[in-house]
Amino acid sequence: MATVMWVVGILLFVLGLLFSIAWHELGHLSTAKLFGIRVPQYMVGFGRTVWSRKKGETEYGLKAIPLGGYIRMIGMFPPGADGRVTQRSSSPVRSMIEDAREASYEEIRPGDEDRMFYTRKPWKRVIVMFAGPFMNLILSFVLYLVLFMFIGIQVAVPTVSAVSKCVVAVGQPTDKCPVDAAPTPAAAAGLRAGDRFVSFDGDPIKDYPQLQADIRKAPGKTVPIVVERGGQQLTLTATLTSNTLAKVDKDGYPVKGETITAGFLGFEPARGVEHLGFGGSIDQMAGMAEHSLTALVALPGKIPGLWHAIVADDPRPADSPMGMIGAARLGGEVFAMDLPLTQQLTFLVQVLAMINLSLFLFNMLPLLPLDGGHIAGALWESLRRQAARLFRRPDPGPFDVARLMPAAYVVAAVFICFTVLVGVADLVNPIRLN
Repeated sequence: MATVMWVVGILLFVLGLLFSIAWHELGHLSTAKLFGIRVPQYMVGFGRTVWSRKKGETEYGLKAIPLGGYIRMIGMFPPGADGRVTQRSSSPVRSMIEDAREASYEEIRPGDEDRMFYTRKPWKRVIVMFAGPFMNLILSFVLYLVLFMFIGIQVAVPTVSAVSKCVVAVGQPTDKCPVDAAPTPAAAAGLRAGDRFVSFDGDPIKDYPQLQADIRKAPGKTVPIVVERGGQQLTLTATLTSNTLAKVDKDGYPVKGETITAGFLGFEPARGVEHLGFGGSIDQMAGMAEHSLTALVALPGKIPGLWHAIVADDPRPADSPMGMIGAARLGGEVFAMDLPLTQQLTFLVQVLAMINLSLFLFNMLPLLPLDGGHIAGALWESLRRQAARLFRRPDPGPFDVARLMPAAYVVAAVFICFTVLVGVADLVNPIRLN
C-alpha cells in the first residue's frame, strides 16, 4: 500500500506541475491573441509530442518531458538591418543570430505581416511576456491563501510535547545524557508532556515565539510558570540555565551555522494547526517571497555543495537546491507516510505554491531566453524611441533582440547544466524528510 501511495504522490505532483506550466503558457497565449499576434503552437512539455489537436490557427499539445512548455509566436525578432529576414554569414556568432531570426519567420503566411510579435508596441510586448510569470504569481497567491486561511499551517504552540532530560548543546542528542550533564530546568520544575503555558514570569503567553523569546532572555533567573494541566492551573518554579542554542531570525527560523548563548528551559513544543486571517496570510506570503528571493540570489554559491553531494557520501543539506525530480520524490514520500490526508495535501499545496513563486521570480531575471530578457529588450526599445523623440532624432526602429542570441545560448547552456546537476543530486543523494 505504501508503494501505491508513493506513486500517487508523485503523480499528483506531476499533474500539479503540468497545470502550473500550462497556466503559465496560457498567460502568454491569451495576451498574444488579445493583441492579434498569431500563435501557431501551444505546448506543455518538451521533446516528442504525445498528443496534439489543432483548433483554429493554433496547435495545442502535450509533450513527453514535463519540465517546461512554450508557445510559438511568429516574428519574435525584427528583420536584419538590410530589411531581409535572413542574411547568411560564415561567422558562427552571426549564424546564431540569423538562425534564430529565420526560425521566428518560418511559419509566416501571406497576410501575417501585421500579426508578428515584433510589430507590436513595446508595452504590448511587455504585457505578453510578463503575463506568463504573472500567472504563476497568481496561482502561488491563491494556493498560499488556501493554505494559510483554510487548510492552516503547522506551527509550534506553547504546549509541552516532551521534556528533555538533561542540558546539552544544540545539535547533540537529547535522549542520551552524558554522565556530568545537569537535569534541565523543565525536568527539575516538574513540567510534563501536555502542559499548556498560561504565563511565564508573569507574562501572559499568547504563542510559542513569545514564550521562546521570554525564556531566552532570562538565563539564570528563577521564574514562576503557570501551566494548565488536566483542566486546572498549576504554578511551577524553574531556575533557568544558560545553553548554546541555534540563533533564529525575525520570523523564528533557525539561522544556519549560527548559535547564541541564551536562557534554556528544556522542552519540545507541541505542533498545532493555525488558520491565518487575510492580513496574516499576506504577511506570511511576503516572508516566503523574501526567502525565495534570497535563495535565488544565493543559488550560484550552492553549486559546489551540489557537486559534493554527488561525489561524497555526506547527507545533503536541507537548504540545498532541489529540482523537480527531488520535489516529486518528496511528494511520494509524504503520501507513503502514515499521515492524515489533510497533512499530505497540505504538503502538496505548499510545494506547488513555492514552485510557482520560484517560477515567477526566476522568469523575471532580465536574461534571454527567459521572459525577463524579452521584457528588458522591449523596455530598452521604448526608452530609445522616447529619447529619439525627445531629442528630435530619427526613430531608431525596433531593438534587435536577435543580436543577443549568442549570450542567450550561453545562459541556456548554464541553466541546462545546473538542471542536470540538480537532477543527478536528487537521484543519488536526495533531500530526506525527517
